[in-house]
Amino acid sequence: MKKKIFIDGRAGTTGLRIYERLEKRDDIELITLSDDERKDVGARKRALNECDVAFLCLPDDAARESVSLIENDRTVVIDTSTAHRTLEGWLYGFPELDERIENTLASAKRIAVPGCHASGFISLVYPLIKKGILPTDALLTCHSITGYSGGGKKMIAEYESEDRSPLYDAPRQYALGQTHKHLKEMKAITGLENEPVFCPIVSDFYSGMTVTVPLFKSQLNSGFTVEDIKAAYSESYTGEIVKYVENADESGLVSGAKCSGLDSMKISVAGNEDRILLIAMYDNLGKGASGAAVECLNFVLGTDKKTGLEI
Repeated sequence: MKKKIFIDGRAGTTGLRIYERLEKRDDIELITLSDDERKDVGARKRALNECDVAFLCLPDDAARESVSLIENDRTVVIDTSTAHRTLEGWLYGFPELDERIENTLASAKRIAVPGCHASGFISLVYPLIKKGILPTDALLTCHSITGYSGGGKKMIAEYESEDRSPLYDAPRQYALGQTHKHLKEMKAITGLENEPVFCPIVSDFYSGMTVTVPLFKSQLNSGFTVEDIKAAYSESYTGEIVKYVENADESGLVSGAKCSGLDSMKISVAGNEDRILLIAMYDNLGKGASGAAVECLNFVLGTDKKTGLEI
């Protein structure tokens, strides 16, 4: 019997991309609401309780409301918002990070999809903390450049407007107050004692993301080197969705759009023995959002985790 899937918030950027990945699949049945119904609490409540799996592609408060509307213990929730990522009872939906996550996803009832910037930072830092290469009290910096689709419909419209400001032609740094909503999960999921100094930059390309964490060798625990970092990634990321690659640059350059359109992630290391660059390349709409959400669904359904994904 086909599983019933409902996307609460299908009209948003993430919801639309999830819908596009699912609409041609023959192993599921999509529950859809009309434009009038999708904002009607009663209609949403019926869909949330009728479906087997509900994707939440909503602002945080709306996502919390949706969870409160579910009156059964059967519906699996895959939430793409920030609302539940660090809460007890919710599984962080990044199976490549840890065997515990991978082995639990299939039976989880409440799954939180990682944030786009956070996915890169956590993928780079988590293995180093886990293997004792990096101390938990490390003071880190994270640089991230993203395509403008990460800002949702409003930002997409701004960037694609014919009369947009010339300021949009150049990269623009944001979240200057160091209160970005992804900082909480960056700290909690990695086990760090401190949030990183975070420098996100939006630029004039549609989708793609490159996250960099710079390190001095002196920040590593005693006895560890850049080769140990490479070995940690090689051992941790051996699958097709997240993998470690050597020499990911092109003539000394790394493009923010290198993985645009893909649902996979490439991890690499650059720099030298003293000053090290940890780099994660992926699509903010792929492994950074809707692709990651669909991967979680595949675990829940017991199908190949790459089903419906562009790798």
